[in-house]
Amino acid sequence: MSSPVARPSDYESFPYMRRGIDFPAVELSDPRHRRSGFAAALDEEQVARVERLLADNVVISFHDHPQLFPADLSDVSAFLRTTREFTAFTELRRSGLTAIFDNWFGVIGSTTPSGWQWDDLITTLGLRLADLAHQDGVVVAHTVQDILDAKRDGRLAFIMGTESVGPIGTELDRVDVLYGLGIRQMGLVYATANTLGSGQKDPSDEGLTAFGRRAVRRMNALGVLIDVSHAGDRTSLEAIEASSKPVAITHAGARGVWPIARMKPDEVLRACAERGGVLGLEAAPHTTVSYDHRTHTIESVMDHFTYAVDLMGIEHVAFGPDTLYGDHVGFHHAISGKLGLTATDVAHDRVAHVDGLENPSENFRNITGWLVEHGYSDSEIQAVLGGNILRLLSEVWR
Repeated sequence: MSSPVARPSDYESFPYMRRGIDFPAVELSDPRHRRSGFAAALDEEQVARVERLLADNVVISFHDHPQLFPADLSDVSAFLRTTREFTAFTELRRSGLTAIFDNWFGVIGSTTPSGWQWDDLITTLGLRLADLAHQDGVVVAHTVQDILDAKRDGRLAFIMGTESVGPIGTELDRVDVLYGLGIRQMGLVYATANTLGSGQKDPSDEGLTAFGRRAVRRMNALGVLIDVSHAGDRTSLEAIEASSKPVAITHAGARGVWPIARMKPDEVLRACAERGGVLGLEAAPHTTVSYDHRTHTIESVMDHFTYAVDLMGIEHVAFGPDTLYGDHVGFHHAISGKLGLTATDVAHDRVAHVDGLENPSENFRNITGWLVEHGYSDSEIQAVLGGNILRLLSEVWR
């Protein structure tokens, strides 16, 4: 099913530029388009409670891609190489979110087959910040107080992050440069090994390198949140052990629920929690499937949630849906060779989208509805919507 395209007037990003003149006029997916049909079974009082919980509390997506993608996925590779990304600002303001950890696709679209190089990363970051500087009602957050102020002022806070710091090469001071330019969350590695450690796609995990240990110490000293979502198991464990601050898994799930390398084993989840870290449950298509729900929907994602809560404690669990605006399944097909989504022999259904968690606009309203329907208390819901992440950031950021 193809997504409706956005009209020229729907392009909200880079308002100071001329579409088709200053940048290519690729038609983008319409962010208002919905395929999900999920609705929690709530009565009128419970619906009001959902809206109150979203209105009264800090709501944070631990990992998302709030960008619009091409309506024609044959344009994806060229689109990703432009380093200019377009965001659905109006939709995001209606999402109930206070803050979003904004990650880009440089690890899978760049000027080279191996992913972004240093210049690519810096260029895209600068363009992203230029766009945000020309938007009303948004702010780039560098501190916990920035997030709290955004909630008070009715603004949406963007937290700059990158899924891999591989582009730093062996130049440790580049970590400082990224921090100085506003990045507050850094993934150590994406899928395949770099100078810091091994990724989930590597057949042999050699663990955190000597340079990786130096980078961890520098991130701790600066106040950068370290993320091991795409790191291999040994690299993840060694990074958690080496870090003097809690480490995050911003977007993953539990391998005990679904046996693919993209999920984290119990050993890693326990270590993360024992050191004060937080897991964000993801919903990228065909990842957080479960034995009980082999069709990937919000129900299978919440199977990972309940498992993680039992294993780690509810104070160490949040949500990083890892969604976007457009055909996410089609996007995965287009760049499948670079994602490192290890196959499993366990049979499961292929889906066109993850019902209930299709894009950033609907994610947290549906998550909150599910939690209300299943009897979670206000304090528990407040914790997993954003409270746990705020606590983590207050320990890590300076």
